[in-house]
Amino acid sequence: MKVAATDVNRRVITFGLLLLCARAAPAAAQQPVKVACAGSPQVLPAVDSTRLIADLAALADDSMEGRGLGTPGGARARAFVLGRFQAIGLDTLETGSIQRFPVAAKGAGEGANVVALVRGRTRPGRIILVTAHYDHLGVQQGVVYNGADDNASGTAAIMAVATWFRKNPPDNTVMFVALDGEEEGLLGAAAFVRDSVVAADSVIVDVNLDMVSRSTRRELFAVGPKRYPSLLPYLAMTACSAQLVLMLGHDKGWSGSEDWTMQSDQGAFEEAGIPFIYFGVEDHADYHRPTDDVSRIDPGFFVAATRAITLFARLVDADPAAIESARTVSR
Repeated sequence: MKVAATDVNRRVITFGLLLLCARAAPAAAQQPVKVACAGSPQVLPAVDSTRLIADLAALADDSMEGRGLGTPGGARARAFVLGRFQAIGLDTLETGSIQRFPVAAKGAGEGANVVALVRGRTRPGRIILVTAHYDHLGVQQGVVYNGADDNASGTAAIMAVATWFRKNPPDNTVMFVALDGEEEGLLGAAAFVRDSVVAADSVIVDVNLDMVSRSTRRELFAVGPKRYPSLLPYLAMTACSAQLVLMLGHDKGWSGSEDWTMQSDQGAFEEAGIPFIYFGVEDHADYHRPTDDVSRIDPGFFVAATRAITLFARLVDADPAAIESARTVSR
């Protein structure tokens, strides 16, 4: 379903006014808030929930040894992601599917991102990035940190998003990047930008997924619209259909809550001037602990989050106005 450009522009103005009011309000008024529905309900993209959970479970299995940067477990996780991208039938860049980069930290030697894409039908030179880091904390003092939520969940989710776009070809190119080295300082994302794997000015938006499989309050945060208000209408339309609570907050300039702008891979894209929306949940008791296992995720929430994220990406892709408006920055 195409989105009427006039409706989107009207909502951009409305949300811009709301953001101006938020700036003038006391800090207490800027605590996280629900995204209000604006627009007609959309059909949620279908997701193979069995495959989604199986992919997460494979990445968070003990055999992956916590997917540490530069470790055999990390290499096994990378091979798994590459195999899944190939099985989905994604296209590759002329430079190949693996982007290697040197790493000095902890003597890791090198890290490697996995890159694949679905080429756009009408605007192949414009790119929507969908990213998630596949690395985690590895093995520490003999204990495996499986990182089911952080971030096997985001990595499995981008496979589901990729599957949907492979079956429903987009207008713009949608590129899927499983990033390495996030836990050591956004290393893979920084390398992706530094090595100009794609031109920064060709990217409409980076949709980054990090921790999307559990929330006791069924809340999924969308970070970035405070700085890029032109992306708010697509979140508002997503909120009309999402089977969870879509939240705003944890954003640069959103006082009264922790700023997550630089806390995951979207930080490297933000520094390069690339608009972003970061989807994730608030920290839980198992964050960065060896208890972040598959048994602790919420399958229903995980499926709902993946479907909502896919819908958001579809809405951006379907709207020509997004091409010019996404880079509008609120200063």
